[in-house]
Amino acid sequence: MSYRKFILVLLFSATFLFPQQQPKLVVGIIIDQMRFDYLYRFKENYGEDGFVRLMKEGSNFTFAHFNYVTTVTAAGHASVYTGTTPFFHGIISNDFYNRDSGRQVYCVNDFRYSGLGGDDHMSPSNLMCTTITDQLKLSNNGLSKVISICIKDRGAILPGGKLANAAYWYYPENGNFMSSTYYMTDLPDWVKDFNNKKLPAKYAAMDWNLSKPIENYRTSFPDENKFEPDAFKEGRTSFPHSLKNIKENRKLEYLKSTPLGNQILVDFAGAVLDNEKLGQNNVPDFLAVSFSSTDYIGHRYGPNSVEIQDTYIKLDTQIAELLKMLDDKVGKGNYLLFLTSDHAVSEIPEYINTKEKHTFSSQKFSAAVKQFLKSAFGTEKLFADYSNKQVFLDHNLMKEMKLDGRDVRSKLVDFIRSNFPEVLLAFTSDNFNDKIASRNETNYILNGYNPIRSGDVTTELRADYFFDLGSGNDRTTHGTAYAYDTHVPLLFYGWGIPAQEINSPVFTIDIAATIANLLKINEPSANMGIPLIKVRSK
Repeated sequence: MSYRKFILVLLFSATFLFPQQQPKLVVGIIIDQMRFDYLYRFKENYGEDGFVRLMKEGSNFTFAHFNYVTTVTAAGHASVYTGTTPFFHGIISNDFYNRDSGRQVYCVNDFRYSGLGGDDHMSPSNLMCTTITDQLKLSNNGLSKVISICIKDRGAILPGGKLANAAYWYYPENGNFMSSTYYMTDLPDWVKDFNNKKLPAKYAAMDWNLSKPIENYRTSFPDENKFEPDAFKEGRTSFPHSLKNIKENRKLEYLKSTPLGNQILVDFAGAVLDNEKLGQNNVPDFLAVSFSSTDYIGHRYGPNSVEIQDTYIKLDTQIAELLKMLDDKVGKGNYLLFLTSDHAVSEIPEYINTKEKHTFSSQKFSAAVKQFLKSAFGTEKLFADYSNKQVFLDHNLMKEMKLDGRDVRSKLVDFIRSNFPEVLLAFTSDNFNDKIASRNETNYILNGYNPIRSGDVTTELRADYFFDLGSGNDRTTHGTAYAYDTHVPLLFYGWGIPAQEINSPVFTIDIAATIANLLKINEPSANMGIPLIKVRSK
């Protein structure tokens, strides 16, 4: 054997016997509003190269839950990537009340920074701790490249943490992928080139047709039914759908509510891999991808609709397309991937409560609380806000009136419990003063409570009651501590991941700890999760 052949054999053997110590790329996939049962209920219509590939070849945790309320997009993304709950990371909801300004604030709004490619002003500044993506950057003095992408701004910004090289999201006013001056001074040329292709406008001209014959959708309710909206102004609720009847200036917005919204993201992910050379460096890079169209469609049509089933059949092929990109550009076995969701969703309330209406009106509740405060303490101005199932009181006014805040809160809880039987739980902030959130699900409300940003009284409805959604197109929602909102898929795949199915209870906050342990880096600063996968022996 020649010396050169001997060296090649030696190198090959070393690679086989002593695998690389870290993957070339970590890929985080969050599918907005994906219930766990979608993996199995729609499986007969999936191919072999998308969800099924991840389930067969990866680690499938079948009993993964969120362990806090409120289960919404921003809190879900933040919790997955920080490995902790809103108690520590501070993103208690998509919007939350700010006592200093007396107004609602959006979770990623930051007017110190300007939009690039659009008019949004955004940053991750409201995060109160680090993310797993931050920890990867910190582990090697910023050599790793972190790119986060999503249709929604919050779904891109929060996973990237505070140290991301870039976060990009879709701006429906012009169909661009945009970013913020928090990350850069100008969009890269490749992003401008991608935007110049005007793919969203081309997709908006396409019809949304079924992927399979209608008889294949046997696990869904009838396509035409009274519980669904005529969202596309077609005079019906059944397929096919199109944007032909939508005003021209709204079509790029409505595109998000079709499966082609997800396709735009897959297209952009390919451009990211090509132009940022992710997975081609001497240290691991990180690509965070969050699909949002599933949430827009799910709110409108619910989990039993033909629309949501077809969305997931199409998403299955889009996941397969993304996996093929990763295989081709990074190499099968060279990337470590996880897939989960930021929350699930309830059935359409009318499907369940066919005999009586079990809805809860925030307006009526707020009016009743104001009236109680007026009769008990002389003024309704003690009421500051009601949002995210939390009552906020005016602390300055209580001090001026020399009221005992603990007494006000206690009496308010007694009033709520006595007058609103649909409210199952009601706690005052005083209940949490000497308590700290934990990994377990003993107290979902405590885990979702933040000492700085949360309200004076926190409530939770009964499992069979739902918030009144008003007269818009939405037919269902999420945000509770119940299984229909907390049980989500959790799949790990690729580098270092064994093929296995695990049925024991785990939590989505365990994802960051698992990735950190596999990479041999520090977990996020406020992490509460634990590693779920044993590192393969070397």
